[in-house]
Amino acid sequence: MKGIDHIGIAVYSIERTLPFYTDVLHFTHLKTEIVESEGVKVAFLDTGNGKIELLEPIQVDSPVHTFLEKRGEGIHHIALQTDDIGTDLKNLEENDIRLINRTPKKGAGGAFVSFLHPKSTFGVLYEICQKGEEKE
Repeated sequence: MKGIDHIGIAVYSIERTLPFYTDVLHFTHLKTEIVESEGVKVAFLDTGNGKIELLEPIQVDSPVHTFLEKRGEGIHHIALQTDDIGTDLKNLEENDIRLINRTPKKGAGGAFVSFLHPKSTFGVLYEICQKGEEKE
């Protein structure tokens, strides 16, 4: 693992939440996109020394919608960056870490992503991500 790529924050509305991050905290809004496979709209923010991903559900069957129903707005996941997601997932599984996605899938920004089950990671939902072709 290369380190933290971003922190994902679940929100009810990006439109309502974004001004806090841009106007109050003065973070730079890089772009917003829809990730159909996860049923979310995602806004990317540059904090100067890291990134934040705001996640708004666009479907009721979205995992982010379920998260908001149970816990409300807040930190959803911490994404760890890798250059070789396949090898890292194999290593994690060999160390008895439960994978939510055994096969990486296409995520926001063209990255390949897989999530680790919080029951294996002391209550934290981790996303393993390998940057794809698209640039943020």
